[in-house]
Amino acid sequence: MTSAIIVAAGRGTRMGPNIDKLFLEVAGRPVIAHTWARFDSTLCVDEIVLVVRAGMEPAFREIGARLGVKKPFHFAEGGAERQDSVWNGLQALDARMDLVAIHDGARPCVSRELIEQCVRAASDFGGAVAAQRVTDTIKQSDDGLTIARTVDRATLWSVQTPQAFRVSVIRPAIAAARERGLNLTDDTAACELIGQPVRLVESKQPNPKVTVAGDLPFIETLLKPGA
Repeated sequence: MTSAIIVAAGRGTRMGPNIDKLFLEVAGRPVIAHTWARFDSTLCVDEIVLVVRAGMEPAFREIGARLGVKKPFHFAEGGAERQDSVWNGLQALDARMDLVAIHDGARPCVSRELIEQCVRAASDFGGAVAAQRVTDTIKQSDDGLTIARTVDRATLWSVQTPQAFRVSVIRPAIAAARERGLNLTDDTAACELIGQPVRLVESKQPNPKVTVAGDLPFIETLLKPGA
């Protein structure tokens, strides 16, 4: 069985003070509503864990009621850092879950196909991550002002979410990071820490994250019916 953890506990400080990007309206719904709806309608997902800030549960319940969600869902409390939020989400999983797909609430354009591909790959390999090949020319700067060298992009990938794992893999991986006092912003980095291979699943459609206000017009275009 498969659970989805939707990490929805951050405010997104790059949006500006007192702005919760997950509740910004885009294509007729809050950002988080689009994300939740994608997982609720994905066949391979059996339950959804929403990791939210303390006291925000009623706001999310209201969104769920408006969406008419079908999958069982429950909450976990967000932590000080993303890794802490993911850890809390993992502790909240139904004991029957074998697989988990971890996703940023601020990525509302994720396709059901990509979710299913990541889950299947995680079942086969232990871990999988949505990723895109780097197509831009990449430069490295040592001083932040001038170019030091060109990096070979042939082996470079930009990773996204969902990141899917066997529960028996990701729990000890993040536990290892916590024991070493590491704060990882990417769940696959915890797998690297314990030597667990992670399969790349190429994301062939746009799967952007809402980070700054300028992201919203593009995301709205992607979310329009028929897009």
